[in-house]
Amino acid sequence: MPPICLSFDNGPEPGTTPGVLEVLARRGLAATFFVVGQQLRAPAAFALAERAKAEGHRIGNHTLTHGAPLGRRSAAEAVAEIAETDALMGALHGPERLFRPNGGGGLLGPHLLNAAALRHLVAHRHTVVLWNAVPGDFRDPDGWPDTARAMIDAAEEPVLLVLHDRPNGAMRHLDRFLGGLIDAGAIFTQEPPDACVPLRRGVDQGDVARYVTEDSP
Repeated sequence: MPPICLSFDNGPEPGTTPGVLEVLARRGLAATFFVVGQQLRAPAAFALAERAKAEGHRIGNHTLTHGAPLGRRSAAEAVAEIAETDALMGALHGPERLFRPNGGGGLLGPHLLNAAALRHLVAHRHTVVLWNAVPGDFRDPDGWPDTARAMIDAAEEPVLLVLHDRPNGAMRHLDRFLGGLIDAGAIFTQEPPDACVPLRRGVDQGDVARYVTEDSP
């Protein structure tokens, strides 16, 4: 079984994130939470992000609104989605400014970024963290653990798993899912696989262009 890097997108959510944090603490696991900027405007949600950081998790930027992927937005809109969330995050940032674009259902491709977004990410020395396993807990709140386990069992490279701390009930299966992996001898890491990091501290790792739409409006 390859190493597994856990990440949670689209929170913080007061009805779900506390339970996720409790499971991770009980299991002794560290993850990265990619937060939606507009969520942080609620004091209770911001406090959850602070708690997650205090408990050893990393916090990353997952756009302001999680609307259309940035490759389908105007230059100004794309930059604002990143910059406004960075401002809202403030001290939640760690040594690396982590950013994850939204893919529209976990898809990878040039729709993730436009040229203006990439220029901004380079200028501000962001690290872009993508994914290689999206089991769809957002659309299949009960079936995702089996899907995720099948993805992990089939993988030959380290896995960057994307789950969502959203209020659809999917995370009630998290403890059982993680317990099964631990029992099977899984190794967990907080470091994302190199193959999922096309931009590190603003430096192209060799293939970031494949995630950029040059003809942005």
